[in-house]
Amino acid sequence: MPFIPHTDADVKAMLKSIGVNSIDDLFDEIPEKLRAGKLTQVPEGLSEMDIGRLMQTRANQDGAYINFIGAGAYEHHIPAAVWEIVSRGEFYSAYTPYQAEASQGTLQLLYEYQTMMASLTGMDVSNASLYDGASGLAEAVLMAVRAHTRTPGTGKKTARKILMPSTVHPIYHRVVHAIVANQNIELVEIPHCTEGGHTIPESLRQYEGGEFAALVIPQPNFFGVLEEVDALTDWAHAHNMLAIGLVNPTALALLTPPGQWGAKGADIAVGEGQPLGAPLSSGGPYYGFMCCKEALVRQMPGRIIGRTVDKDGKPGFTLTLQAREQHIRRSKATSNICTNQGLVVAASTIYMALLGPDGLERVAQACHANTLALVDRLTAIKGVTRVFNRPVFHEAVLRLEVPVSETLRALEAQGILGGYDLAEHYPHLGQALLVCATETRTQEDIEQYAFHLERIVSKRRLDPPCAVKTNPNA
Repeated sequence: MPFIPHTDADVKAMLKSIGVNSIDDLFDEIPEKLRAGKLTQVPEGLSEMDIGRLMQTRANQDGAYINFIGAGAYEHHIPAAVWEIVSRGEFYSAYTPYQAEASQGTLQLLYEYQTMMASLTGMDVSNASLYDGASGLAEAVLMAVRAHTRTPGTGKKTARKILMPSTVHPIYHRVVHAIVANQNIELVEIPHCTEGGHTIPESLRQYEGGEFAALVIPQPNFFGVLEEVDALTDWAHAHNMLAIGLVNPTALALLTPPGQWGAKGADIAVGEGQPLGAPLSSGGPYYGFMCCKEALVRQMPGRIIGRTVDKDGKPGFTLTLQAREQHIRRSKATSNICTNQGLVVAASTIYMALLGPDGLERVAQACHANTLALVDRLTAIKGVTRVFNRPVFHEAVLRLEVPVSETLRALEAQGILGGYDLAEHYPHLGQALLVCATETRTQEDIEQYAFHLERIVSKRRLDPPCAVKTNPNA
């Protein structure tokens, strides 16, 4: 590498001083079989022009599709100004603001982000973000267990069970289990209503009297269905549980925020921040948001930025609350979350500032309207029906008379990503397809989808796969 200040003579002098002959001798405790050796499969270096051509070719392999997939990552319009601003050096290379005097810009941006997220969720405080929505839910579960107060007079320790509806994103469920299972925290799954695709509040009676730390309440849930959040929140509080809201931030521009659910509001709100100005980017980077009531703030992982004044009375920003042991005494930490996914958070802050409350509401309204139009158009096709009968936000589950996996492959060949196959996670739903329409979809997109789906379904229905004939004498 250029610009390393030590010459070969300097290196030899240092090695001689510590009594070794080479730098490799400093790592002699590593067994030979564990060493990588020479990198024999790394190709030769390319010129800037050649590497540009290679990356463009690989990018083109993704193709250009009309996207009707949601399932936790959503295609929204991102104003060009968002990433033009975020790409400026002061944002693009900013890191954790340990030194307030040198990080006022970053601190102010995070303060604005927290203010916006607390307002959007209706909660008291927000942290400066987590890794992603799935691990954010796991952090909320850990936080609820730490904060839970056992039922007085029982003599039992703090509850280590969490009620988790089957309508929570299945990948989130797996991530939460992977993180909390070895800490002796059990996730108890609540089945969903087969007609509505939601959690029926009355069905929770079987859990009354049990020792549970919290109830997770998705809104909307993985099927896109709206849950009865007021009744679920009040039930959780009535039975000595915290209420954890797992929410879509775009939907909150229209729906009641978790801080106003039921009589007292949810205790913790978490979710995926990707819809707020982050492109799909083949799966990341994204970030998770977390907000809570003020009473729980010292159980919240991460950091909180505050606005203050200096000795001269001038306003400034600083790290108001963070546990230093999260960095240096890991065994004592509330959480070992350290990064704040700062770049994507900066994009979300600028995105929300540009759109404002009215703009976010218009985006949410357009998503909802497009989804209703999509569902109405597709269910007009013979062999396509709607699975659940409750209101949705911008996703819905459809059932096909033909195999979903084959249908999706046929649609992809026509340049359409037709949705998410639910067979792996919800086989009891049969040939079920989760479809999504955001504000980026047009009536022409919907008509094109319907045209090809009707053609594919009709062909499969009239020309089913040939059955394999067997020899009865074999």
